[in-house]
Amino acid sequence: MGWCRRCGQTLGDARPDDCVALLHVAGASILCLAVVATGVLDSVAVEVGYSHYAEPPVPWLPSVLSMPCNSLVNLGYVVLGWHWFPQDGYGWSRYLQAVFALMALGYGPLQWARLWSQHPRAAVLDQWVTLPIFAWAGVWCHSLAQGWQPGYAALVMGASLLSYSLALVHAHGFELVLAAHVAGVAAAALRAQLHLGDMSSAWMAAAGFSACLGFVVLKLGDTWLAQWAPFQRLSGHFWSKVCDVLQFHCAFLFAVRLGRSHPAP
Repeated sequence: MGWCRRCGQTLGDARPDDCVALLHVAGASILCLAVVATGVLDSVAVEVGYSHYAEPPVPWLPSVLSMPCNSLVNLGYVVLGWHWFPQDGYGWSRYLQAVFALMALGYGPLQWARLWSQHPRAAVLDQWVTLPIFAWAGVWCHSLAQGWQPGYAALVMGASLLSYSLALVHAHGFELVLAAHVAGVAAAALRAQLHLGDMSSAWMAAAGFSACLGFVVLKLGDTWLAQWAPFQRLSGHFWSKVCDVLQFHCAFLFAVRLGRSHPAP
């Protein structure tokens, strides 16, 4: 009920758009969790264990905070989702924003659970849900430029979820599919910018893709950067998550600005 109180409403009298968004996000999340729990994705190659992180564990802290910086940075997703949950608007525009905000709210705890448990299935779930998050950003941009098309949105999200199966047949299947998702978001954002954007929205989009690049580079360079003292506690992985939160924030700024310049019918 937290997201409904965010709007000053109870669950019983929340806007229908918000409740539909909650049901869709919760339903998709439960589906992914159930599939992962069956073990059908256990053969996907994932990195597990503290050796894959530059931040040294703190022995006297509980396991939930064993890497305190990399753990606590995930609160940024929760704050972001809480902040951007729509308080005004209506119809499909509000629904699109509410879904993205709920995705951010749920992604933070999932990232934290992966760090805490260091369990392969938590790592698989973390990878898998990343794809529909990117896909939804593309759907939102597409809807701004072309109008809301439920069939298109369902097709894109279904394809996004199914695309993770490439990770079962190729060691770098996840990375390949993620790159395709990022390219799709870039194309959809460009179309939306050309239809509705101005210089301010162009800068927001550029900042978002710069943050995306920073996320990739800093995450890949996590252990290499650790040879320098400034990156040993606040590691490359930590700063990559800061960039990830920033790209989320820029995506909200971009889409909300274009939505306000072209309100939904």
